[in-house]
Amino acid sequence: CFFQPLFLKSGWPPLWNTQQLCAGSKAMSLWKTSTAVGDITTDSDEEYSEISGSELDEEITWIEWFCHLKGNEFFVEVDEDYIQDDFNLTGLSAQVPCYEDALNMILDFDDQDDNRLPEDHQPLVETAAQMLYGLIHARFILTSRGMAAMLDKYNAYVYATCPLTQCEAINQAVLPIGMSDLLRQSAAKVYCPHCREIYFPKSSRLECLDGAYFGTTFAHLFFLTYQHLIPPTMPTPYAPRIYGFKIHKSVKENLRRHCERAQKQMPAVFNVGQQNVIKQSGEQDAATPAVQGSREEILVD
Repeated sequence: CFFQPLFLKSGWPPLWNTQQLCAGSKAMSLWKTSTAVGDITTDSDEEYSEISGSELDEEITWIEWFCHLKGNEFFVEVDEDYIQDDFNLTGLSAQVPCYEDALNMILDFDDQDDNRLPEDHQPLVETAAQMLYGLIHARFILTSRGMAAMLDKYNAYVYATCPLTQCEAINQAVLPIGMSDLLRQSAAKVYCPHCREIYFPKSSRLECLDGAYFGTTFAHLFFLTYQHLIPPTMPTPYAPRIYGFKIHKSVKENLRRHCERAQKQMPAVFNVGQQNVIKQSGEQDAATPAVQGSREEILVD
C-alpha cells in the first residue's frame, strides 16, 4: 500500500492504519465519481457509518464525507467559514506536506487542480488532507461552536465511559485528549472528569487516531466551560486489606526505602565485579604477586 512507508518512518504507530487509508482512498474515488446511490458499490457501503440514501442522492462535501467514514465518528464537522479564515490556520503549513493541495481538497476546490496533479500524487494529497483536517479540528473544538458539537457527542457517550470501577458504576462519560499538540507523538487517550485521570480508550478506532487531533487543552477547557458536568465528588481511593485489616503506611514506606537502598548498592557491586573481571582477563600471564597487588588496590578503591 502506498501509505505505509509514509508513517512508519516516524517511530510512533501510523496516524491512520493502512486498511483505513486504503479504504478511505477507495471511497474517496467513488465519492468523486458520483454521489448517486446506485453508483456506489457494496464494497464502499461498509465505510459509511450514518449516511442515508437521501443524503447520498445530494452532493456532499468532503468534510461530511470524511466525518461519516467508519472510525471518524469521533470528529465533529468543522465549519468551512472557520477553515477559510487564514488566521485559524497559522503555522499548519509547516506541519503538513502538500498543504495547499490538501486545503483545496478539504474545501472542495481540488476539482480545479486535478489536471496538474499526477495520479501517483493524489493519494499523498488525500492523506495530507486527513492530517490537516485533524489539526484544524483540534483548534475548532476550542471555539464555542466546536464545544457545542463536542457536547452532543459527550452526552451521547460517543467516547464511551471511564474504565475505573467507581466511575463505571455511575456511567461516567469521558472526553478525548492528546498527550501532545504535535503530530506523531502519542495516540489519543480519554480523560475522566470524575477521577481526573487519563486512560487508554475502550475503542480501538479512537486509539488509532493521533492525540494532536484533539490536543492537550480541549478536555480541561470543556469542563471549565460546562462546569455543571463535573461530578461534585471524587472516587474513594482503594485501600488494600489483608484478612480484613488495612496495611499500615509504615510497611509501604519501609519497603520503598529498602528498594531504594538496594538500587543504590547494585551499581557499586556491579562496577567492582566488572573491574575484577577486566583485571583478571588482562593479567593472566602476569606474575602472581602483581595480580594480588592489583586485587588489593581494587578492594581499597
